[in-house]
Amino acid sequence: MNILIVGAGNMGTTYAKSLLASHFATPTEMQLLIRSDAGRNRLPEVPDQNVFRTPGDFVGQADILIVAVKPQDFGAVAPGLRPFLHPEQIVLSIMAGVSIGTLNTTLGVPKLVRAMPNLPSQIGMGMTVFSCSPDLDRKELFIIQNLLNTTGKAMYVDDERLIDSATAVSGSGPAYVYYFMNAMIRAGVELGFTPAQAEMLVNQTFMGSVHLQNQNTLSCEEWIRRVASKGGTTEAALKVFLENQVEEDVREAMQSAFRRSQELGK
Repeated sequence: MNILIVGAGNMGTTYAKSLLASHFATPTEMQLLIRSDAGRNRLPEVPDQNVFRTPGDFVGQADILIVAVKPQDFGAVAPGLRPFLHPEQIVLSIMAGVSIGTLNTTLGVPKLVRAMPNLPSQIGMGMTVFSCSPDLDRKELFIIQNLLNTTGKAMYVDDERLIDSATAVSGSGPAYVYYFMNAMIRAGVELGFTPAQAEMLVNQTFMGSVHLQNQNTLSCEEWIRRVASKGGTTEAALKVFLENQVEEDVREAMQSAFRRSQELGK
């Protein structure tokens, strides 16, 4: 199966390496359309004859075309691709905010997939939510699911509008986690630990907590109750979160991310 990846930034490189590592595609089956040597240097596995700087007939030879450029660059890239595309190709977009309708209008092909991966895809621990146009059949949808699963887990949704929701939850989510971790590390230093000690404490706490939850059926609320004994230290901390309406702030922040995702697609 021939795969063309347009763009070799972080996500384009992630998909290329994941597809090669999982044997979904061989180096000779993969092609790159890139703008700079930096992208080429990230993917030495791909043969030189499969690396291109400008669109050409090779675009039409790909079974799956993965568009991994920044959303704001798509308008400049699309006109060069369109003349070489044909209706039987599958175009998979991982651009935030660019709708299937926009892809159809701009590229002029019917088989379209819109996906929202997140940063942990770089280590095979990503979460991707995707939707597609009705022109893909069951077999093609299965192929795309397998492709996306090479970077972690993939969830299909019928309602494309949920892609913007996924952007706010799982797409931007790692930054929320790092933000909270960073705050805890700084607090740990204030409490007397060295930065390295505080980082170890916080990293292992997050890792262990997630693994514990994944291996059980208890909800987050139930786990909180197990940790927070009445009148204890955890309850004192949670009381501050409640008084400062931290949960409401998180919800509003995610709503803001959701609205921005919608704006990027206009």
